[in-house]
Amino acid sequence: MLLVISISEHKANEKRFNMAQQQLTEVQEIWTLFREVARRQEELTKQQEETSREIRGFHEGMKDLRELFTGQWGKLVEALVEPSVLKLFQERGIQVIDTAQRLKTKKNGEQMEIDILATNEDSVIVIEVKTTLKVEDVNDFIIEKLSRFFEFFPKYKGMTLYGAVAGIRIEEAADRYAYRKGLFVLTLSGEGMVVILNDEKFRPKEW
Repeated sequence: MLLVISISEHKANEKRFNMAQQQLTEVQEIWTLFREVARRQEELTKQQEETSREIRGFHEGMKDLRELFTGQWGKLVEALVEPSVLKLFQERGIQVIDTAQRLKTKKNGEQMEIDILATNEDSVIVIEVKTTLKVEDVNDFIIEKLSRFFEFFPKYKGMTLYGAVAGIRIEEAADRYAYRKGLFVLTLSGEGMVVILNDEKFRPKEW
């Protein structure tokens, strides 16, 4: 009887041992799988970080390229507009005799840059040049430059100030908006000549 019990207990213990071994093996397999998943996740994270750096580098490079292209294209547009300024405004009764491009000045840590400036003894015309003119460009020009022009260029105080915007392309009815704001609007005609779009009824605003 004792022998039978001993054999039964031995078999039960062996069974429990085998089950424990099996569970341990399963735990080890799960742990191994977990570590493999964690390793792959870490590799994936590093790859994503490297890809993000490459993408950021690409976008930064494209941004620099766009800024370079935009800057050079802007200079080209200004070079197209500037030679026609004197003749166009003289025909409109504003006898400007001098022009200047890319005038810059700083005051209290702020900077203002004027694309084209046309002057005579008592009048000054500030011209903002855009490759594509939008309504927001008109608003920015009025707020940031015309309204603060004498603050940054005090030597012109006492002179009559006019504003003009120029664009090779004009979007969102920006020309009509600028007209209503009292600004001259310049663009290229179909023949490639710079023209003033404002009709003869137009009366420019004195800023």
